[in-house]
Amino acid sequence: AYLLARTTDTVADTPRIPGTVRTETVKMLSDGIQGKVSREVVINHVASFVPLQENAAEQTLLDSLPDCLKWLEQIGEADRDDIRTVLEKITYGQMLDLHRFDDPAQLRALQSAADLDEYTYLVAGCVGEFWTRLCFRHLRDFANLIPDEMLALGRRYGMGLQLINVLRDAGSDLRSGRCYFPEDELREVGLSAAQILFRSDRFQPIYQRWMEKAQDGLQCGMQYSRAIRNRRVRAATVLPALIGARTLVLLHKADASALHHAIKVPRREVRGMILSLGIHLASKSQMDTIFNQNKL
Repeated sequence: AYLLARTTDTVADTPRIPGTVRTETVKMLSDGIQGKVSREVVINHVASFVPLQENAAEQTLLDSLPDCLKWLEQIGEADRDDIRTVLEKITYGQMLDLHRFDDPAQLRALQSAADLDEYTYLVAGCVGEFWTRLCFRHLRDFANLIPDEMLALGRRYGMGLQLINVLRDAGSDLRSGRCYFPEDELREVGLSAAQILFRSDRFQPIYQRWMEKAQDGLQCGMQYSRAIRNRRVRAATVLPALIGARTLVLLHKADASALHHAIKVPRREVRGMILSLGIHLASKSQMDTIFNQNKL
């Protein structure tokens, strides 16, 4: 599922191909994943993208598509259905993005908060639901909360993580013709998307409001992770929340400069989090300690 999602994302992000062709190819990939067209047709259609990848790993990824599709056909029905469900949503989100931002030379913004919520759900919130369904199916006594509660928390956790990506990448997205912040909110403070980089003082209240929403999503992630009984799964699940919390702190400290410089949690800090979780066997108290050290 991860490799298929990365494959569709690689196709969607191939800048040397016109947006309309990328959209058609993502649609073809989606149809292939759903079993609507043959594996051979999909493979032949995607083959032209391989030599256009400058990254060798992405070339290898596209080359592995036949194996991924074959594997998908062979796994159990319940897992295959869940994979197809989540990939249908992810690819729809990718095609929606390609349609909304079809001309990099023309800066466009999402229309409303509902559009941004839809975007974060389609590319990440649905992944939280997918992970939850898989874990309940394959792990005995997965969580001490009922599936519906975990699904809701997982959805909001994923949306919060994607919102952090939006906040972190806001500057580079704007320079690439994409503004994920709602146009109606910008209008309220007398801004257009094109003015954000130059009038960051007016933009900060909007940015701060979405940072708080991202923090709420991480709180859901912590509640989700604390409910997981298996310590190894708990550690793997909570790590994005811990990294996300630290990212928000760095973005907050950077203030307006975050729009002009890349903000990223250093690898040594990530390794420190992993080591701490390992030493304390992913205890809930240690998870909370790391998280609370980086709360806004």
